[in-house]
Amino acid sequence: MAVLLAVGLVAAWNVLIPGVDAWENIVAAVIGSLRLTGPVAAAFAAWVALRKRRALRGRSLTTWRALKAPLAIVVVVLGSFGATVLVLAVKTVLTDQAGRLSLSALGMGMAGLALYSVIGWVAGWVLPRPYTPAVAGLACYVVFSWLADDRGWADKLAPGTGEPYDLFQGLGGAPFFDQTIWLLGITAALLLGWAALVTRQATVLACALLGVLCAGMGVTRVLAEPKPAAAKDISHSCHEWPITVCVHPGMRAGLTELGAAFTQIASRLAGTPAAFTLVEQRPLDEELKPSYGLAPVHIPDLSAGFAEEAAYEYIEALAPRCDNAVAEGYRGIVVAWLRGEPLPGAPLPEHQYATAWFSSLSEHQRREWLRMFFSDFQGCRLSSTHFGGGPAQAPQVAPPVTRPTSGTSQVYPVYPEPAPTPSAAPAPAVPAT
Repeated sequence: MAVLLAVGLVAAWNVLIPGVDAWENIVAAVIGSLRLTGPVAAAFAAWVALRKRRALRGRSLTTWRALKAPLAIVVVVLGSFGATVLVLAVKTVLTDQAGRLSLSALGMGMAGLALYSVIGWVAGWVLPRPYTPAVAGLACYVVFSWLADDRGWADKLAPGTGEPYDLFQGLGGAPFFDQTIWLLGITAALLLGWAALVTRQATVLACALLGVLCAGMGVTRVLAEPKPAAAKDISHSCHEWPITVCVHPGMRAGLTELGAAFTQIASRLAGTPAAFTLVEQRPLDEELKPSYGLAPVHIPDLSAGFAEEAAYEYIEALAPRCDNAVAEGYRGIVVAWLRGEPLPGAPLPEHQYATAWFSSLSEHQRREWLRMFFSDFQGCRLSSTHFGGGPAQAPQVAPPVTRPTSGTSQVYPVYPEPAPTPSAAPAPAVPAT
């Protein structure tokens, strides 16, 4: 039990979503630990089984005497599982956690560990060799890991929630209940079938057939269960200053850092079609579609740098990457400024000139520039004319005072810094193109 507890805590800690205070996180981590604790339990059961067979060699076995040892192993294994849940839930009980504890999910985890143990016991009894425990543990790890990673109908047969899971998806009760029926049925069929083999009693064999029927019913219910839809009743936790930021209640610890990362982005996008005052966390499988007033984000966890990653993904969703290398270079200049990163250098002369020209603008001029040319930024239509005309022309900050002739290339102007109104009225200037 001590070994299984240690392995379970280490495995569950690696599955936990960092920074998330939610019961679903604890339950999913404990169930995810079965990938390691299950094979260990199978190896332990196989080791006890081969020793027990040697000790009982030549003796007749009654049904209770045959089942007493494997049932004791199941109790020990389930005790370690309960201890793992208790240790991980200590902090959860003392703090305000989101969501609820899913008892059906914990029952499914226990049924899965029981199945691992019975598989190991039967393997150790049928093949009493010194290498059997190691082979049983390795085989269980390979087979159940393959089932869990299948992402088709087969992954529903393995005890697990699927990794990584989405907090907005939730942990539904009906699928876990059906999985529990399947796991308990196949466990009872294996154990009673082995007992019928060693005791040669027809009653035990009949009970094993009932276990097969129970397992078949569970498989039918599991495969007929549709994929659960994203949860719709989750109420976000929000922080309303300087912009409104809303996340899953289990991730409210990241509100401040996320708001700080998006405040500057919101100020630079003000006045554009992508201006927003609300940042909202969305499910991981939902496509990000920025709209006026709303900035949707994906936050898989609260590990270091999560806010910067969310901002990076959101800015990338503002404008798709350009197929043309020249246009992509101009887009990269604007994207770097929106992220607050140093403007990138580039091997092409026009990009080097555009970077230097854009660096010479003040923050106010850059925002006015983005308001003027945001549609060109989104549509990969930025060119040298948007950045002062390229190396062949001098950068222009103020609007030109003469209308260009038909043979000259157009250079888009940039609004100058706002200046105080002079005492004398200026002479009217010729409007710019």
